[in-house]
Amino acid sequence: MNLLPANAQATAPEPTLSAALQDKTPVGKARLRYWGFDVYDASLWALPGFDARQFESQRFGLELAYLRDFKGADIAERSIDEMKGLAAIEPAQATRWTQAMSKLFPDVKRGDRITGVHVPGSGARFYLNGKLLGEVADDAFSRLFFGIWLSTKTSQPRMRETLIQGIAGTTR
Repeated sequence: MNLLPANAQATAPEPTLSAALQDKTPVGKARLRYWGFDVYDASLWALPGFDARQFESQRFGLELAYLRDFKGADIAERSIDEMKGLAAIEPAQATRWTQAMSKLFPDVKRGDRITGVHVPGSGARFYLNGKLLGEVADDAFSRLFFGIWLSTKTSQPRMRETLIQGIAGTTR
């Protein structure tokens, strides 16, 4: 796994979110509520015919529009907890991934948007309010990270269904 800051990509990703998602369309949108509190609105961007059963093999974007303020470290911790719910992760690997996310994810304010772009075989690229934050160049990380929302084992199955139901040809 390589954590690559925005200014150090070997094969430079698109510098803006609009360039990274230029051929994608919105598939679905869902709101996460936790203990009665609105947390974020999630939006999935993909090509028509997106197959959620094989999300790992397709390029797509997932945007989280935050409805509350959060510390980046807390986002990283919650993400790794959700990833552990999908698959067994070695403690050392969990530590590396948590550190990578903590370095990438800034503290967010209400209205901020973090968008992850899954690049099959490469990893995950992250954007804050449309500008590149950096990349976690680890395909296993990317599959589990985006599995938080798209895996059939997600802790939020209704959110998954809402995210993937949006366009004709979408397969569950």
